Amino acid sequence: MLDLAILGLLSEHELHGYEIRRRLRDELGLFTNISFGSLYPALSRLEQSGAVTVIGSAGSVSTPVPPTGSLSGDRAGLRVRRASAPRTGRRSRKVYRITDAGRTQFEQLFEADEPAGTDDARSFGLRLAFARHLAPPARLALLERRRTDLSRRLLVDRTRSCDSRLDQYTRSLVEHSAEATEHDIAWLDRLIDTERQKQRSPASPDGEPEREDALTAMKGIDP
Repeated sequence: MLDLAILGLLSEHELHGYEIRRRLRDELGLFTNISFGSLYPALSRLEQSGAVTVIGSAGSVSTPVPPTGSLSGDRAGLRVRRASAPRTGRRSRKVYRITDAGRTQFEQLFEADEPAGTDDARSFGLRLAFARHLAPPARLALLERRRTDLSRRLLVDRTRSCDSRLDQYTRSLVEHSAEATEHDIAWLDRLIDTERQKQRSPASPDGEPEREDALTAMKGIDP
């Protein structure tokens, strides 16, 4: 999931690691506990595979100084520049850009099934955040698959709630789960209806409003 999220963000903007982490935590809201200890190994892995490339370092640009023609003069000038440079105590930041291979990998990760044990609500939320990159039929299919999964879950909860062996507290938990699932299904029905209407109407330009709609819609996902 982390690779998918990183490539999704980089498919829209060139970013350095600090900004990637901020957007994962603050915009997507699905990686609230992500640390640099997990982010930078993922970026390194993606760089080694050719999915991303480093294009420069933010905050590391300096004004070139022409040589003086004297070795001792150049050395003295270098000492002066080092002494007068601001000491921020902060390393320069690598700026990452997605490659064509990375875009292909992003599409493959988007369409791949998640490994067993993956949080399906979190996985769906991540895909929904980048759904504007999908073709309209694939976007609709994403929503309909999620609705099918939730309908199955609702059937299981309703069946369990009729089990006479459950005490009142366990039954209340099952019923609460069913109510939450019903809420999510109603939310998906609205998204599906909107998506179908959009596909019946003239295509709108691909832009930020769709991204904002997806991020707003994610707020309906229960943790």
